[in-house]
Amino acid sequence: MLDKRLKQCAEQVLGWGTVCDVGTDHGLLAVELIKTGKCKKVIASDINHGPIEAARKNVEKYGLSEQIELVMSDGLQKIDPEQVSDIVIAGMGGETIVKILEECPFDLFTMNLVLQPMTKQEVVREWLIEHDFSVYEKGVEDSGKLYSVMSADQYPSDKMLTEFQALRGFFDDNDEVGAELRRRNSAKMREIGETLRESGKMTEAVHMEALSRKMAEGSQFYQISDVYDYLNERFPFSLQEKWDNSGMLVESEKKVCRTVLLTLDITNEAVEEARRKDAELVISHHPVIFDPLNVVSAKSPVYRLAANGICAICLHTNLDIAEGGTNTVMLKRMNEKLDFSGDIQPLEDTGLGCIATLAQPIVKTELAAVLKEVFGCQYVKMNKTRTNYISKIAMCSGSGGSLFKTAFEKGCDVLITGDVKHDVWIDASNLGFTIMNCGHFHTENIVLWELRRVLEERFPLLDIEIAETSIDPCLYV
Repeated sequence: MLDKRLKQCAEQVLGWGTVCDVGTDHGLLAVELIKTGKCKKVIASDINHGPIEAARKNVEKYGLSEQIELVMSDGLQKIDPEQVSDIVIAGMGGETIVKILEECPFDLFTMNLVLQPMTKQEVVREWLIEHDFSVYEKGVEDSGKLYSVMSADQYPSDKMLTEFQALRGFFDDNDEVGAELRRRNSAKMREIGETLRESGKMTEAVHMEALSRKMAEGSQFYQISDVYDYLNERFPFSLQEKWDNSGMLVESEKKVCRTVLLTLDITNEAVEEARRKDAELVISHHPVIFDPLNVVSAKSPVYRLAANGICAICLHTNLDIAEGGTNTVMLKRMNEKLDFSGDIQPLEDTGLGCIATLAQPIVKTELAAVLKEVFGCQYVKMNKTRTNYISKIAMCSGSGGSLFKTAFEKGCDVLITGDVKHDVWIDASNLGFTIMNCGHFHTENIVLWELRRVLEERFPLLDIEIAETSIDPCLYV
């Protein structure tokens, strides 16, 4: 009576109490559970009248009206949780399943969840782990299609999944269907990567290709020293300004890493995310140690890194200066929206910042609108000048306001940067020179995707995660 997909759902039901089948499929799963003796009572629910009536016909056909209760309900909203041991949600999209679980009006922790998402399985896995459930998965093949049936029950934990872990899932090593499901997903990702590469989206292509390999082979440990040496090769630490403090700033006894967290700043929240994702290494742009430390407070990120055995590598001005670093990414992002002509020139002799000329002049307010889109910033702050059209652009990520005189002397119309002091605004206005401040965070956080690309090219089986906590620390009211 049931297809293999729903039979597997029935197999993973514990059945010591009442089973709730959400979004019932003609009541067939409910009938099967009763007829096979898996449980004594089932609540079969659906949000629409049609499926409920179809289920009613099957329930009456098999004479099970006393054991199967039909309820019209939006998800779990009208379900009485008393004596419910299992909740089955099958045949829906992953995001719909998560919405039903999120809006559940009662405690789910005493129940066995049997979930069979048709799409976005990774979204379901992420939600379950972040809400203190353990997850077991069984792969099932039905008419050439492969499905994952998840069982989840309470398992207090504060772990988080990386993107790769959420995609890979929790199949047993001997689950042949689960292994085939991973292989198929790996092949799909490889095809997507090839398409992205053909369209010139190299950052996205490299990431998808790395995910494809990890789906097929799993993640792998690498020597932390090898990661450091490769970063030093691409963005030499010797390039950093004399006042800077880039390099390996926090060490641990761990010599290898399998998971790496990338972040703009190593905040306490970033350290906590690294700990919850089992990252052995955090790589940041801003140094976690900048000025000499007289005290290492228990509340400081440095202490928390060391206490959790997490290493920290920081690439600051060397990443700004080196080819392919922060300012290169800034220029690349702008060039996707603006048409530059001629050669790109360095703003400073050290290589910090750059100068580009537009093929056609642009009204400065229109340029500001483009910058908001490029950097994802809510506002662009600029001084009041009589300049209306912009042709020659100087740019420097982060705190580049002090470079405005250099930009002015080199004939630029504007300096685009991320941090400007009050006196710089005054001095620039006195010269009639325009500065556009797009925010320190917004002009630099974009480099994390490039860092991931660079690392995934060299270490494709390293699980590299861009921190969810790498966010603008400011609110705009």
